[in-house]
Amino acid sequence: MKLSSIFKMAVLALPLMMVACRSHKTVETEKPVVVSPEQEELLSRVNSQKNDKMVFVSSKVKFSVAVGDQEISLTGNLRMKRDDVIRLQLMAFGFVEAARLEFTQDYVLIMDRINKQYLKAPYYYVDFLRNSGINFNTLQALFWNELFQPGKATLADEDKKQFTSQSLGDNEAIINYEDGDGDKVRSKMFYSWLVNEQTGRIKMANIMYRDPLNGNTQLNWDYRGFKNLGPKVFPSDMGITLTTPKKEVKLGVKLNYLNNDDDWELRTRVSDKYREVEIDEILRRFMAL
Repeated sequence: MKLSSIFKMAVLALPLMMVACRSHKTVETEKPVVVSPEQEELLSRVNSQKNDKMVFVSSKVKFSVAVGDQEISLTGNLRMKRDDVIRLQLMAFGFVEAARLEFTQDYVLIMDRINKQYLKAPYYYVDFLRNSGINFNTLQALFWNELFQPGKATLADEDKKQFTSQSLGDNEAIINYEDGDGDKVRSKMFYSWLVNEQTGRIKMANIMYRDPLNGNTQLNWDYRGFKNLGPKVFPSDMGITLTTPKKEVKLGVKLNYLNNDDDWELRTRVSDKYREVEIDEILRRFMAL
C-alpha cells in the first residue's frame, strides 16, 4: 500500500482515536455549532454531486471476494432504482445465476440459487449490517457515491451543522460525522468521507462502529474509475473492505456497460422450493460457489 493511502486511511480513522483518548474526561456542555462558510461551501459542493435526477442504474459486474485465504471471482449484474431497491446477481460459469442479494427499504434478501436456500430479514438481523449502522439509505448512498446522514433519506441544510471538515492539502479534505446523540464520549458510530475539494467528488467513505468490549467493526469503501452516466458521473470501480474483530472481507466491484435500463422486475419472488436458512449457513455457501 502506498504511503499516501496509509495516511488517508489514518485520517479517516482519526475521529475514533480521538474519542478513545478522551473517553475518560468529563462531558462538557455542548456549545452551539457554528458552521464556517468554507465548510458549508464544501458540504454543499459534495452534496451537489448527488445524481438525484437519475432513477435507474444497471450494469454488468465483475466481482472479487476474499475472506481470509479464500478468494472467488464472479461475474453478474447490478440493478438499482433510487429510493426503492438495490439488486446484485452473481453468475457461475458466466451464464447461470448462482446467488442474488436484494436490498429494499424494509428487508435484505439473500438467495443461494444453486442450493435453493434463502434468507429474508430486516437489516438489524444481519450482524455486520447492524454493527455498521447500515440500512437501505446508507447502502444506496455508498453505491451511488453520495454524502449521507445516518437515518435520513436526504441531507438538509440544517443537517450540515452536525458535520465537521478538515482540509488535508493537495486538493483533498476529510468530512466527519459522529452519531452519538450529542454525547461524544458514548458515541459508537463514526462516519468519514475523503473528498476532492475542487469537484466535491467522494473518493473514499468509512463507517466505524466502536465496541470497547467486543472490538470495532469498520467498513471502508473506495471509489475509482468515474464514468459519465446521465447528467453526472458514476464510479465504475469500487473496493469494499469490511473488518470485524474476527475476520476481514474484501469485495471488488467493477462495473461494465453502465446504463439506465428500467426493464426489470423490482421485487424477487421466492419460490416455495427454497428453504429458509440462517445467515452463517448461506454465507458459507456463497464462499463455496
